[in-house]
This record gives sequence, structure tokens and C-alpha cells, in this order.
Amino acid sequence: MDALEDFIIAAKAATYAGGGAPAVSCRPGSHDLAFADGDYRYLDSYFGGTDFAGQEVVWHGDRPVWTMGYHGRVLRDDLITGSEAGATIKKALTALYGEHRFLGGFRFRHGGHDYIDIVDGDYRAFFGFEEIRVRDVRAYGLRYFGGLIRD
Repeated sequence: MDALEDFIIAAKAATYAGGGAPAVSCRPGSHDLAFADGDYRYLDSYFGGTDFAGQEVVWHGDRPVWTMGYHGRVLRDDLITGSEAGATIKKALTALYGEHRFLGGFRFRHGGHDYIDIVDGDYRAFFGFEEIRVRDVRAYGLRYFGGLIRD
């Protein structure tokens, strides 16, 4: 594991999953979460709530070096609310980051919700999905992809 992957884990743990304070919106209507440590800077900027899309970017100095795009939504609002999905995701991600990693191959149970994350690749190039199942029915889903940025 290198310094960039360590930073990504720390940034993710400190922002959405960690309840980090919102940053000033960088685009009209966006929700932004920021984190910095040393020469690295992180921004998660997304739109929406129950159904949402966003992008995370890491800069080293002024150079973007890593990104992840995502889109998620509640599929069955009769089984789970956006707030319930968010609470389950935060608990699951906190546990995942506690294992000092941020990508898939992970299952977690919280409040009757089964969180499942499956990924192909590593932080350098990856795609995957997360879902929440309620009574074995997929009630929430998210697709994500990303990796290193090179000139």
C-alpha cells in the first residue's frame, strides 16, 4: 500500500462516513465534502440525496492523481428510506475503513439490512457496486468506477 491509498482511506473515513462538515459548494446545487493532509487534497462533490451522483478527486499538490465516479439510488422505497440506507452505508464503510481498505469484497449487517460491496480491481483502476438487501430483496444500489489519473 502506498501513501496515496493511505490518504484515500483517511479522507473517506473523515468525510461522508465520518460525518465530516460540509465544504463550500463548488458547483450550483452540489454537496461537497473536503479533506486535506500534507500535499494531498480530497473533494467529494455530489448531487441529490435519496437518488444521487457524484465524483471524488484527489490532488497531489495542484495535480489531480485519482478519481472515482458514482451513482446510487433507492430501488424500493417501500423497504428502505434514503436516511436508513445512508445510516447502513455509513456503518458499513466505517467498518471497511477500519480494516484499512476502501474497496469491495465486503459484507455487513446493520438493523436488518445486508450491505454487500463487490469490486473488480484495486485503487489504481476499478469498478464495482454496492447494494443493500432487505429480506433478501435489493432495496438500494450504487455503481462506482475510478482509478489513477495520468498525463
